[in-house]
Amino acid sequence: MNIYHFKKGTEICNYSYPNDILAVKLNRQRLVVCLEESIYIHNIKDMKLLKTLLNTPSNPSGLCALSINHSNSYLAYPGSVTIGEIVVYDANNLNTVTMIPAHDSPVAALTFNASATKLASASERGTVIRVFSIPEGTRLFEFRRGMKRYVSIRSLSFSPDGQFLCASSNTETVHIFKLEQQAPSGAEEAATWTAYVGKVFSAASSYLPAQVSGMMSQDRAFATVHLLSSDQRNVCTLAMIQKLPRLLVATVSGQLFIYDVDPLDGGECVLVHKHRLFGVDDDDQDEGPEWEGSEITGQAQTCPSYAATAALPASGPVTATLTGYSEDGGAKKGEVIPEHEFAAGPVCLDDENEFPPVSIQKC
Repeated sequence: MNIYHFKKGTEICNYSYPNDILAVKLNRQRLVVCLEESIYIHNIKDMKLLKTLLNTPSNPSGLCALSINHSNSYLAYPGSVTIGEIVVYDANNLNTVTMIPAHDSPVAALTFNASATKLASASERGTVIRVFSIPEGTRLFEFRRGMKRYVSIRSLSFSPDGQFLCASSNTETVHIFKLEQQAPSGAEEAATWTAYVGKVFSAASSYLPAQVSGMMSQDRAFATVHLLSSDQRNVCTLAMIQKLPRLLVATVSGQLFIYDVDPLDGGECVLVHKHRLFGVDDDDQDEGPEWEGSEITGQAQTCPSYAATAALPASGPVTATLTGYSEDGGAKKGEVIPEHEFAAGPVCLDDENEFPPVSIQKC
């Protein structure tokens, strides 16, 4: 593993591990390296190895989540290869916080909200998404993505305010769920047949087995997006862009789709932008009724990618390469990250001085 200072263009440190590195997670306090059967926890300020979790359940996909709120640095990873147990570990105090029996089948996706007070998970079946309180591990919400077929959940992500949760899979649909407690008020509830049936089901659920009552209490998606194609690896996230709620979906083919989200009524989200991060657009995909009314950036082959633009040095190239850390040399070699580079709060990706925004280039 190599860690570089992005602005200076220099290597800060490097470490070697006994097996393939499957995932790397970090916040302002901790850096976590996940192997198939072990997890390494480093202090990010000097890269000292604080803890090695050995003989963890086989995790060939490197599934784990680290909270971005470094004040409690919670780490979540699968606790079993046969059922959906989740281990929540405190990476600051280096102790296990709780074990959550989340699903009947193995866990396939994990994510914390920004304040690390909630953890969302999905199993390999991909039909049910659950949200738990942290650190207690109490189930708060249960959402049903669908009942027709099992799917592979590709990503889960909370909105910055923690009120919404989006999920993408190997299907063409991205689901957005709203995290709100249903508190029916008898005085205000409309006296409709639907409301009456809802009361009957709610009352009956207390007398039914847990599995049946759980099925009855699950909430459907608040909003959805239908992508142009399925079976394409993707990742989704919810963000505020120019004070407007947006859903971002990036695909393995190098496309970034930005959708408008109605936070009040939900429904089908509207595509507002399409960007090409790398690769070449398929002309057949760019033409047609799907893109009518959308603001779409120009051909990518005539514009530098954002990665190429951001990598350009601000004040000339840096030729010096620092000697990295090693497990033998430790802090004797390399560069210790200055204390002032660590903010008091969580990482602020909306800080335009530290993280320049993606510019919309029309070529």
